Amino acid sequence: MELKLKNPICFFDLETTGVEVAKDRIVEIAILKVYPNGNKESKTWLVNPEMPIPAETSEIHGITDDKVANEPTFKELSKEIYNMIKDSDLAGYNSDRFDIPLLAEELLRADIDFDMKNKVSIDVQTIFHKMEKRTLSAAYKFYCGKELEGAHGAEADTNATYEVLKSQLDRYDELENDVKKLSEFTTRKKTADFAGFIIFDKDGEEIFSFGKHKGKKVAKVLDEEPGYFGWILNANFPLYTKKVLTAIKLRKLNTKF
Repeated sequence: MELKLKNPICFFDLETTGVEVAKDRIVEIAILKVYPNGNKESKTWLVNPEMPIPAETSEIHGITDDKVANEPTFKELSKEIYNMIKDSDLAGYNSDRFDIPLLAEELLRADIDFDMKNKVSIDVQTIFHKMEKRTLSAAYKFYCGKELEGAHGAEADTNATYEVLKSQLDRYDELENDVKKLSEFTTRKKTADFAGFIIFDKDGEEIFSFGKHKGKKVAKVLDEEPGYFGWILNANFPLYTKKVLTAIKLRKLNTKF
């Protein structure tokens, strides 16, 4: 079943130096852009992460320091990557919890003001886990009847994810072929930031999800303990979390005038 699209959608996958969103860097990114008329374009870039790639990580995806030594940095590629995705919704495998947050960090570090306000995202892993609870290779075998050659390569994983989503739509009648509805189905928890440090309560207000102020309204904490804002800005939190926190603080200041 082909996707019913109102906007282009970019399926993408990252290979990275590790799994810490605020610290690690991209070493490979593949994007498959699908247009509402069915046309597709795809690009894959190797990226110099400007930091050593741990040996145990290279064993997983096969990308070593030598392989990326002469490749462009993410900042050098950032405008080209952003231009490809800026008009599109996003989709991936475990993308809501990892790929989108890390991509956002890289774009913000490159001084590109990326956000998801006018986009939705589909996490194909969530559909799979809600329906079958398996891995991407197993998902590809289960839904598409094929072995995933080149697993843990960004391009292979990206194309497999696209094929899996189409097969999921064929298999599950209860899944509506609508990007917004699929995004809602794959959203685990409504968060204000990608990493989930700031979430929404039942009234739609931002609250902290961690630490000594867990469950408290962000705006109230910033009023009562201004130093907490500075602590987060200077601590090792993702840039997007800091951006969201700053926006809440500015919004609160603006309401006073």
